[in-house]
Parts: sequence; structure tokens; C-alpha cells
Amino acid sequence: MDNNIQQELNVLLKRRLEELAELKSKGFQTFAYSFDVDSNSNEIKHNYKDGEEQNVKIAGRIMTLRRMGKASFAHIQDHAGKIQIYLKKDDIGDSYDAFRLMDIGDIIGVEGFVFKTKTGEISVHVRKLELLSKSLRPLPIAKEITDEQGNKTIFDQFADKELRYRQRYVDLIVNPEIRDVFIKRSKIISSMRTFLDSCGYLEVETPILQPLYGGAAARPFITHHNTLDTDLYLRIADELYLKRLIVGGFNGVYEISKDFRNEGMDRTHNPEFTMMELYVPYKDYEWMMNFVEQMLNKICIEVFNTTEFIYEGKQINFKSPWKRISMIDAIKDETGVSVSTASVDELKAACKKYGADVKAIEGKMKLVDELFSAAVQPKLIQPAFIIDYPLELSPLAKKHRSKEGVVERFELYAAGRELCNAFSELNDPIDQKERFEGQSKLREEGDEEAHQIDEDFIRALEYGMPPTAGLGIGIDRLVMLLTNQSSIRDVIFFPQMKPEVKK
Repeated sequence: MDNNIQQELNVLLKRRLEELAELKSKGFQTFAYSFDVDSNSNEIKHNYKDGEEQNVKIAGRIMTLRRMGKASFAHIQDHAGKIQIYLKKDDIGDSYDAFRLMDIGDIIGVEGFVFKTKTGEISVHVRKLELLSKSLRPLPIAKEITDEQGNKTIFDQFADKELRYRQRYVDLIVNPEIRDVFIKRSKIISSMRTFLDSCGYLEVETPILQPLYGGAAARPFITHHNTLDTDLYLRIADELYLKRLIVGGFNGVYEISKDFRNEGMDRTHNPEFTMMELYVPYKDYEWMMNFVEQMLNKICIEVFNTTEFIYEGKQINFKSPWKRISMIDAIKDETGVSVSTASVDELKAACKKYGADVKAIEGKMKLVDELFSAAVQPKLIQPAFIIDYPLELSPLAKKHRSKEGVVERFELYAAGRELCNAFSELNDPIDQKERFEGQSKLREEGDEEAHQIDEDFIRALEYGMPPTAGLGIGIDRLVMLLTNQSSIRDVIFFPQMKPEVKK
């Protein structure tokens, strides 16, 4: 932090501490226990009618101050928005002296009646004032000027991205539009949950700490259980436990949960993220594609009242039906490369042509996946199902019933981003064991993201799992797209950050 800014901050902190001490010395409370709120800023404005007396009790944070001798105006901000308040010394007596020691950021409670000012602004004329919490630290603004009458002027805003993520509580105060993103996030999840419940599927909870990790290709976080004296892993997916429940006889189960992957961080990846996984017996991936269309259309209409969205300047329409194309055909259409006949060297050359770094990539199918990511994925702006993935890329999916070398799998893409992944789930325990063994060989060759052999899961399949459709949706990425946020950290309250460096 710049030395001049730090010195100015120190002055403001010192002054606020002095104000706190003076308030206490005069017998005013500075940190209250409660306040009986009966209205919010939005309700007051919505319900106001000329000529009707409306008494209210409202609490909020002081965001502006304008003092004029024995009268003052201020704006307070609560969870619903901002509203102006008007205070007169003749009305509130000694509390007005306390108000002179209050600052932007202080939380107050007021009782009074609603009126409209000469300029037409609906306001609260204060009859009673309480200081509920004294703010000892000024809100992070570049400049705050107080004139001789105590009027305060604020310049600039809290815009530093790293500070906003690190101090999300402050970001929510001074950038209230951010709150709307997270309200929308909550509504999206609620709408999804309601839809799944209405279909008769059961919301369940499965272990976060697991003796073996699986269900995805990713590196885990490792921890140690002292009593059991054994290493455990934070789950990278919920899949294998949820499918155990299908074996147990449930008619569809889902979980909305935190998963953890020890991987890089970028605009679409955070090591801790939210997934919804769903497994429905007696269904396949074709049925699941239709289901996903129905569910996401319902969420769009219910939460946003539209299926059309703008994301990073691109218009995207979620109205179904969506395009469906195989991964191999999508690559051929975009690059001219035939995956089935191309050599490793030809695939490497194609990857390089589209800007992919293939130095650390081994194996033909890994190159196919990289070529798709580099050449095809960025072009998938409108919602599209990419279907029928190569077998080697999908160790938990069922082999395609009529096509050689691929599995019944789809991923949904929109705005160039993967939003979900789904399979006709593999329920043949012999085939599953062989695929796990193949993954084990890849691990021996250095692929840290290859699956481990989960003997208990194979045992569960040996008892018999019905044909099943499975789905995983990345909640964070879905929220990013529907709220037009460019980074995953903009839709996570407290994203992972480097440790704060003390200066």
C-alpha cells in the first residue's frame, strides 16, 4: 500500500477510535444487542402513498452524510437497497449529538415516518436514532473529504479485484450490484433443486473424506486421519458413492455439493467448486440430454424470465432443442482431421496449429481431447451437446451400443465453456474392472489424473446396478454464464487466494 494512503488510513482509524471513546464517555451505546426492524428500504418506497401516515423501523449502514447545522440528511443501505433519512436536533435531542460522531460505514437503527422531500425523494423523517455498530475502519475508498460542516464527499470506488475477492464483505457493501449475482446464484440452485425434487429424486449426502478418490480425472487433496492413522482424500466427485445408492435401490438420487481438485487456477477453475450430480436408473444418455434441456430451460424462465442471455458480448439462447454432434465429427468439421485414422504426429501437428502446447501430452486420445479443446470448444457459443467420446477418455461410461471405439457420453457446451458431463453409466463389473486396470497402467506411466482401482465399487456393481443415466453440472460455470461474469471467482463468495502478505 502507498505510504500516503497508509498514513491517511491511519489518521481515519485514529479519528474513529476517538469518536468511539467520546460516544462511550457520553453514555451512548456503540455496539447494540438488537433492533426491532419492521421494514426495509424497498418496501418503504414501494408502499409509500401521499397523505397516508406510515411509521417504520429500519436499520442499515450509513453510506452518505450531509450535515446542515441542526438538521442532516443521510442515506442508509440495508439488504434491499438505499433510502434517505432526515434528522433534526429538535426531534431526537441528545441522539443528534451522537449522530455528529457517526461516520460513513456505521450501522444505525431509526424509527420515524415516511415522507417525500421537495425534490421528490421518498425518505424517513427520524424520531428515534440508535447506533447499532460503530465502524472502526473506513470503507475502502480512494478519497474521503469532510468539510467544515461535517459533510463528507467520496471519490472513486472499491475496484481492485484482488482486494474485492480477499475482502468480499467490503465488496458487498460498496458494490451492492455484486450482491445480486449471489442472490441469482442462490435462486438458480433453488430452482434446480425444486425441479429435481418435483421429479421424485432424492437429495442425499455422501462422504467428503474418502479412502479412495474417483469419479473424475483429477488430482486430489490429501489429508491424514490421526485416529485411523490413514491418509484420506477430499472428494473430486460424488459419482461412485451415488451409484452405490442406485445399486441399493433408490429411484434417482442427486447431490449438490463441494468438490475439491488439486489443479491449476484460472478463469474457470477454482480448487473448491460446486457440483450437482444426478443418477437415474433405467435411463440412458439420450434421455438425460432431453432432461438437461428441460431443467435448464425451466431455471432460465423461473429465475430470469428469459432464455436469452448476453455473455461477454455474445448473445446466447438456451431455448431448446440444442445441437447434437459427436466429438469426432466436430473435430473433423472444424479441422479436417479424421481422428480414427490420424497418427500421433498428425494429431500433434494439428494441436500446434491451433495453439495447443503438447509437450507434456502422451497418448493418442489425450491429443484428441487437446485438439477438441483448442480447435472446437471456443467455437461452441450456442448451447450444444458434444456426444460419443472415445472410449479411452471415459472409463466410467458405457460402450456405445452401435458405434465402435466410443462411449455413450455427452458434454454440454455454451459460450465456449463446458457446463455438464453425462453418461449412460457403465454397469458391467467385468468391463469396469478392466477399465480401472487400464487406468492403473496409465498411473504407472505417470498420469496422475488416471483413476484408481476401487475394489468396493466393483463389488457393488457385482451385486447388480440397473441401467443408469448420470449427470454432473458445474454450478459455478452455469452461474457465470447466466449472470455474465467473466471469472469463476466472481461467483464464489470466498475464492481461494494466495496467503495475504503482511507489510
